[in-house]
Amino acid sequence: MPMNAAVKFMQKLNDRDNQNKLNVYQAKAELIRERNLEAWDDGQLQAESLRLQKEAKSGTSLDGLLIDAYALVCEAAKRTLGLQPYDVQIMAAIALHERFLIEQHTGEGKTLSAVMPAYLNALTGEGVHVLTFNDYLAKRDAEWMGPIYRFLGLTVNSVQAGMSLLEKREAYAQDITYVTAKEAGFDYLRDTIALGEADTVHRPFHYVIVDEADSLLLDEARVPLVIAGESGSSGNEGFRFAEVARQLEQMEHYDFDESMRNVYLNETGSAKAESLLGCGNLYESHNNHLLSSLNCALHVETLLKKDVDYIVRDEKIELIDEYTGRVAENRHLPDGLQAALTAKEGLQSTSGGKILGTITLQHFLSLYPKVCGMTATAYASASEFEAIYELQVVQIPPKRPNIRIDHPRRIYTHKEAKLKALVQEISSVHATGRPILIGTSSVEESDTLAEALAAAGLSCHVLNARNDAKEAEIISKAGEIGAVTVSTNMAGRGVDIRLGGGNLLQAEVVAKLGGLYVIGTHVNESVRIDNQLRGRSARQGDPGASIFFVSLEDELMLRFGIDKWVRGLRQDEPLEDPVLQSKISHIQRVAMAQNFDIRQELNYYSDMVEDQRRILYEERLGILKGEKPMSPSEQRVRLFYIDEFWADHLVYASYIREGIHLESLASRNPMDEFHALITQAYEEIPAKIDRASADMLVRLGGSNDPAEWEKLGLKSPASTRTYMISDHYIQNKRSSWTPMTVMAYYLRKGLRLVLMPIIKLPKY
Repeated sequence: MPMNAAVKFMQKLNDRDNQNKLNVYQAKAELIRERNLEAWDDGQLQAESLRLQKEAKSGTSLDGLLIDAYALVCEAAKRTLGLQPYDVQIMAAIALHERFLIEQHTGEGKTLSAVMPAYLNALTGEGVHVLTFNDYLAKRDAEWMGPIYRFLGLTVNSVQAGMSLLEKREAYAQDITYVTAKEAGFDYLRDTIALGEADTVHRPFHYVIVDEADSLLLDEARVPLVIAGESGSSGNEGFRFAEVARQLEQMEHYDFDESMRNVYLNETGSAKAESLLGCGNLYESHNNHLLSSLNCALHVETLLKKDVDYIVRDEKIELIDEYTGRVAENRHLPDGLQAALTAKEGLQSTSGGKILGTITLQHFLSLYPKVCGMTATAYASASEFEAIYELQVVQIPPKRPNIRIDHPRRIYTHKEAKLKALVQEISSVHATGRPILIGTSSVEESDTLAEALAAAGLSCHVLNARNDAKEAEIISKAGEIGAVTVSTNMAGRGVDIRLGGGNLLQAEVVAKLGGLYVIGTHVNESVRIDNQLRGRSARQGDPGASIFFVSLEDELMLRFGIDKWVRGLRQDEPLEDPVLQSKISHIQRVAMAQNFDIRQELNYYSDMVEDQRRILYEERLGILKGEKPMSPSEQRVRLFYIDEFWADHLVYASYIREGIHLESLASRNPMDEFHALITQAYEEIPAKIDRASADMLVRLGGSNDPAEWEKLGLKSPASTRTYMISDHYIQNKRSSWTPMTVMAYYLRKGLRLVLMPIIKLPKY
């Protein structure tokens, strides 16, 4: 069967399966509607909720309680908030309980849909987490939906960054807890190094609803969460390497790979660096730290761009999230790259401190026995959700048909022509009074476009990483008559754009003008991200339109060489070749597949370490809970050394992973080699813990005096900090090796150099 025919056949099967599920959910929604509770007084409703709690705690299947529970929530929502859930919201709520990932369009009421399964699964008393994208949404949703839960006798709260341990412990003890995914993960990491059960905040995980699921389960899922001991030391060595990197020239001293994701020193560059550093042979083993630092400096100098990848604010580096265009709060590069970037910008570097624990969001979410999620854009990545999480996507139809008009892309030969066309299009549409939302790729591009519009006499609101604190205010005005809003990516914004800014009279006028007009200034690597921008228009049956402007000089186009199609042609008019449209769509599919492969590879490495962490943590948890008879001193000593040797193991795993890909040059599988090395190292940990614990207990002489423990070094770090590592930079950095690096690597590994002639090395 031809590929296109096979794709269409699978699409047809998926559509049929989706419709079958919707038919079942529609029938259940009708049964819920038939349980009309309007005649019941408040006391009767609350008594019914108490009955359901008793049933759930006695072991009655939640599936059997669903219709009664959902009918109860529907009536409570109407009485407390004046909200009457639509059938499609009830259908979404059923799918969430059945652990599906629902695709529900922007503005269709996901927040209310989530209340029904959250209430049902909280009836057991085991707790429900609703994971949101940011603190603002966690607090907003808990306060907004809180009256429903409380009316029905359940407790609810939100967790906010900066809360005290006691406040967090109380929040997690509620029946329903709204919290960001990363804060819940950081709290789990803090629990893993706690020296007393009273210092932990989480209880056993039960059921989780993931909001903005595509962003959290895919885009953020590979990002490791880290807890580290705060060292407080700083160094200026990075300035030396930054200066060397600035003196190297492309082509003469270094080259890029085809995708422009990696940079390589060539032989001339190596010699130049050795001269500038005065270090002798850069590739001798004693110069490993110099080579690593230089590679980091070269990477940030050539591949990380200010106002695209990061901004500098208040004398600090703030990374920009590639998917949302916002400042990625509390996000760092791996330590070497972070220090190099800080030095590049002439700022003081504070070293990261010893990493005490780490977990990816994907692994953290896998700790929940029951997982479901919701987002407006899931279907484009349905195969990935199923492959990684075994989550199937169910598409929930909108309450009213979507009437948005999605225009074909306008493709230009070069950036200047695209910018000129954008200004003309925006000026023309703005003259009618129709509100416009423009999605850009970076802070730099949003500022450039705003300047071009100002030069043409148009004022606009700009929403990017520099002023993301004004987000809600800017978005609330984006649907007003005559509004022009320039924004970096809209993913995870969590706020709807209402026609007329919520003013009914204005809304009518805007609707007659065609609704919100969305313009994308580039295509993203993922169709899903494009759809998130489109989805800001035409909510709940409103009119609207979208269009994307593309230049063949855009980063994605250059990476795949599509600019070569026009053979140097430069023109101001858009290109009309329909083949280009299909070629761009193909590029997006290829980019999505590449990113999926990268995620899979990164997952494989982190999976191995996570399996080891869980085994060791089970032993640690048993000690912490006193399941094994020990004196207090024995407990403290063993917990201390478990943490100590695990931290050392993380350092070792990180070290070998950076160079493990070179094993493929000797016809060995890097993943198999990595697995063998960390397995061997991990198997040595129990004996190390036993020996160190026995020696320390002898030194303590059986003392249970905490003061004595402190004297002998059995103390926690004075302070800790949490942050996230942008792990894809590790992927980029791993290939930055020259032929001489490879040779040095082989010599250090004791491999025979006779292998070298058959090794395919990068060309310089």
